[in-house]
Amino acid sequence: MREEGEQTVVVGEDVPGFAILSRRGHLREVDGRMRTHLGVVQLPEAVGSLEELLRGVGFRQRPGADLWEHEGRLLRAGERALEDGARLLWTLPIEGDEELVRRRVRYLGLASHDLRGSLANVRSYAALLLNGRIPLEPKAKRGLETILRNTDRALSFAQDFFDASRADLGMLACEPEKQPLEPLLAQAVEHQLEAAGAASVGLSLELPGTPLPEVEVDAGRVQHAVEAFIRHHLLHVQPGEQLRVRARPEDGGLRVEVRRDGVPPSEEETALTFAREERAFREKKLEDPLRLGLARQEIEALGGSVGVTTDEGGTTLFLTLPIALSSSASAQA
Repeated sequence: MREEGEQTVVVGEDVPGFAILSRRGHLREVDGRMRTHLGVVQLPEAVGSLEELLRGVGFRQRPGADLWEHEGRLLRAGERALEDGARLLWTLPIEGDEELVRRRVRYLGLASHDLRGSLANVRSYAALLLNGRIPLEPKAKRGLETILRNTDRALSFAQDFFDASRADLGMLACEPEKQPLEPLLAQAVEHQLEAAGAASVGLSLELPGTPLPEVEVDAGRVQHAVEAFIRHHLLHVQPGEQLRVRARPEDGGLRVEVRRDGVPPSEEETALTFAREERAFREKKLEDPLRLGLARQEIEALGGSVGVTTDEGGTTLFLTLPIALSSSASAQA
């Protein structure tokens, strides 16, 4: 494909269609492509101009461009004078913004399937060899355990990368359901307890004494975001520090905090917390910037927001989520 402004011409899949408009206004098609481009059975025998031809079959021109659209069809059209006074008319289908997005999402789906499938096969064979049925020397066992850990990490990174790429296109898959928040937070904390223990830091969940209002969210997306906050803090903790996951109602929504008690980062580092590309270039690593960037995209896709605050005692990453409306409130709305 070849980029032209904000549109993409499909080279090799669609080629121009041509017709000759005589000096007397008679229209003669050179091939059958123009009819296909215009979506008509046959071209009119006579027209006064290219514009008259396109408008006559329902196309309208985009302001300030040589682009014409009608019922999902998008064309670039033009004409060229011939030596005998006739004009050569041409049309070329191009992809509009929506179609381009759909093609990119399909492309990402293919790439995700191929990459994750290969990694999953490696992981499956490593796990099979580690199931205890085959005697292994200690060195071989350690090697397979390393393969298993790194494959899990690669699968997680690949999932984040493709999800973030879809989110960039506005096509992040979310399936919100009305549900309590407490189980999501408990599961996120449980998943990271082993990593916190390996870093010699405490990790706890602190909830208010009364149940929190329900939220309408995609459970997997919220859990991923909370775990991304925890994992970000684990990259900066010192042994003996404490991580706390807290939640409370605030301003008509729910606020979830992941707090690290310890020396806070600099103002510059804090300002770049969710700056995915700039952090990646600065740190020469993509994994954590990508994960936090995706967390922001996930929460914003659910109608919430993310942020970070610091004080002398530590750093707090937080997200806010809208409270789910009750059935009666929804009916009144």
